[in-house]
Amino acid sequence: MPRTLQAPVTVSFDYTRSTGPVLGRFLTGLRDGVIVAGRTSDGEVVVPPSEYDPITHAQTTDFVEVAAVGTVTSWTWVPEPVAAQPLDRPFAFVLVTLDGATKPLLHALDVASPDQVSTGMRVQVRWAEERVGHINDIACFEPLADESDARPSGGGLLEDHPVTGVITPVSLDYIYAASPEESTFYRGLNEGRILAQRCPTCEKVYIPPRSACPTDGTPTEGEIELSGEGTITTFCIVNVPFLGQKITPPYVSAYVLLDGADIALLHLILGVSADEVRMGMRVKAVWRPEDEWAYSLENIDHFAPTGDADADFDTYKHHL
Repeated sequence: MPRTLQAPVTVSFDYTRSTGPVLGRFLTGLRDGVIVAGRTSDGEVVVPPSEYDPITHAQTTDFVEVAAVGTVTSWTWVPEPVAAQPLDRPFAFVLVTLDGATKPLLHALDVASPDQVSTGMRVQVRWAEERVGHINDIACFEPLADESDARPSGGGLLEDHPVTGVITPVSLDYIYAASPEESTFYRGLNEGRILAQRCPTCEKVYIPPRSACPTDGTPTEGEIELSGEGTITTFCIVNVPFLGQKITPPYVSAYVLLDGADIALLHLILGVSADEVRMGMRVKAVWRPEDEWAYSLENIDHFAPTGDADADFDTYKHHL
């Protein structure tokens, strides 16, 4: 039996949030080389400042600047950093209580080995070369052997240019393992074929194939090759640009019910003006050049009109 296919997948996007007056003040401080803490109702000085007091639940309004120098209160060694961690070489994560604060801040300490880290050691902030108003404006901490070597803080907050938003990239890497049925489908695409499978009980034809029929639970079986022609059931016109978009709007994304299938396939419609696309339009798969094929549905570049008469609504009304 052929081996099932696997492939690395990365899901990533930029998460954008408004900071509000409390975290905005803290991030504005980082941009300007100043560390801003918040004082709570019980006298604790917290970095970063909490948006609301943990006791009274009132919004934090009492801010104080603390030093960029502090004391390690706890630590753990990271022998093999992963992507997007503060340093690309072994380092320590440390809790540092900055001078003037009563609660510690978590960040990275740049040292060569765990032998160079200890609870109680003095450290100072190493600022990033370019600061934008983000926690990464603190590149890391570094050991402070002599207090006279401590670098001074920045020149103060630029209140007329506060940080009001922050963009944080989010990324998830994982290995997707296709089922035997999906593997057959992707191998077919790599050969220029569109393969589906049928439920032997209800005789519905599924594409992409699945291991069992979602209607009655019967395992699907056999390989059914579809022609690549079909009917647009429903569609939308994309008018809004977004990050990573490969086609300039407007364009159409549509569900195409391939002839012989019982499940519509979502794909791109090109070769026709967006305002001419309609339900019932007959379309056909347009393949990329064979030397660009892979185990991917992207082997089909898009669907384009066949020029045939529109399908009768009764032929696809149960597939909307």
